Amino acid sequence: MKSRYDVVILGAGHNGLVAAAYLADAGLSVLLLEKNDYIGGATTSKKVFPDYDAHLSRYSYLVSLFPEKIVRDLGLNLELRRRATGSFTPYLKNGRHDGLLLSNVSEEVSRQSVFELTGSFTEFEQLQKFYGLARVFAENVWDTMLEPLVAKEDFRRRFDADDARREAWRSLAEEPLGRAIERYLHNDLVRGLVFTDAKIGVFTHPHDETLLQNRCFLYHLIGNRTGEWKVPVGGMGSVARELERAARQSGAEMFTRVNVRTLDITGKKRSVEFELDGKAQTVEARFLLVNFGLNVLAKLLGKPYQPDATDEGSVFKINMLLRRLPKLKATRYAETEAFCGTFHIDEGYKEMKASYDQAKQGKLPDKLPSEVYCHTLTDDSILSPELRAQGFHTMTLFGLDTPWPLFAGNNEMMRRRAEQRFVDGLDGWLAEPLEDCLAIARDGSLCIEGKSPVDIEEALGLYHGNIFQTAPTFPFAERKEQAGTWGVETELENVFLCGSSAQRGGAVSGIPGHNAAKKVLGMINGS
Repeated sequence: MKSRYDVVILGAGHNGLVAAAYLADAGLSVLLLEKNDYIGGATTSKKVFPDYDAHLSRYSYLVSLFPEKIVRDLGLNLELRRRATGSFTPYLKNGRHDGLLLSNVSEEVSRQSVFELTGSFTEFEQLQKFYGLARVFAENVWDTMLEPLVAKEDFRRRFDADDARREAWRSLAEEPLGRAIERYLHNDLVRGLVFTDAKIGVFTHPHDETLLQNRCFLYHLIGNRTGEWKVPVGGMGSVARELERAARQSGAEMFTRVNVRTLDITGKKRSVEFELDGKAQTVEARFLLVNFGLNVLAKLLGKPYQPDATDEGSVFKINMLLRRLPKLKATRYAETEAFCGTFHIDEGYKEMKASYDQAKQGKLPDKLPSEVYCHTLTDDSILSPELRAQGFHTMTLFGLDTPWPLFAGNNEMMRRRAEQRFVDGLDGWLAEPLEDCLAIARDGSLCIEGKSPVDIEEALGLYHGNIFQTAPTFPFAERKEQAGTWGVETELENVFLCGSSAQRGGAVSGIPGHNAAKKVLGMINGS
């Protein structure tokens, strides 16, 4: 290890790796320091259940926002595979179990499924019109994500060309999303299905005046102009491995198990004091990139952290290994078809209003909305050949309306209660208990692992378990002084955010890593 580098990056998650790869490829000396004993942060895959050769990502699972440009620039060997099913939502109608299936490969299947739910083709046409708003927005915003921020008013003018663009801007950037949902859609289940993308990871409701729900929704619908979420072949860990390879190949150095003690960022020098293998070390850097939350940075600097109320995390993650897929009560659908996409549970529009209201009152909701999906139905390479032959599968659950304060008092007890309630919710749509399908460890325990917002904060430093680190931001400059910046700047000289806390950060995107690298290179080149 040298005593001085051009760039020191704190945190070797996927965004830090993106920044390192760009900067090292440009000829700069780059050092990454990571507190954990592995590289990749939230995108890492691990043997979550040690008795079985199955590699799961504990915290992230699908890719949408990772720009194809970054893949090309860094020469990543990354395959993102399409899921045949977009989503499946089970329901009970006239005493009969059925399901709403939206296909990624057949519009007619989706149209017919909406007709069987509503008795009319109108709701499908309205659904298409509603998602058309997101497509219009994506067409106008996606290329700007890897450029300096545009002022809000200048950005809005891009939507003045015709009525369709003006409607997209009004519905998604100006008024609470609930108004557009209620204006376009009338079926409660369809409304809920749409609104889930506005809630995942954050604590909000359709008519939230902060527009937190709008910002979250956009992040789920604009990726690579289509908004489609795809399966990374080899698991989420394949993203981290490819980025690590690209960064190392370009000359970046990396160390794990690093305990950062203090940061000295006064004057012209930036130095990092840390402990590695029991020894105290100090390195200086011309530029310091921070790939963790503003809460962690404030702690290292000995400063108070003042989060916004919208920064509260609200997600519960459950990882499972199954001996077989559970059978459905909606027998007309094959399990492989239903679980291949995003399987929605108790996510009706009114149901989610009730669960939000209960959680807001400090109660664990009676019915917890959630969604599950099975990676191995699209890519089974994360399982050993033996497990594949025996019919094993992984299953991931993302739970909503579980804000951090619910778990802060007694995390152990509340985690168990929430996990059981989520499982009960899934069991309500199954013809057999999920427990009967779970793999069993050598000690007799079931292969299921729950992670509350408290657990997520402890493992990854994400403020109150917020998977975006801070509340998602609009993809434009909301304040005048932000226009023309990269959205990575801090009040500290030559200290930049390269992770989710940056403007346009959040999700597995690599965007803030790219933008921080561009900021540094621009300063070096005098532009």
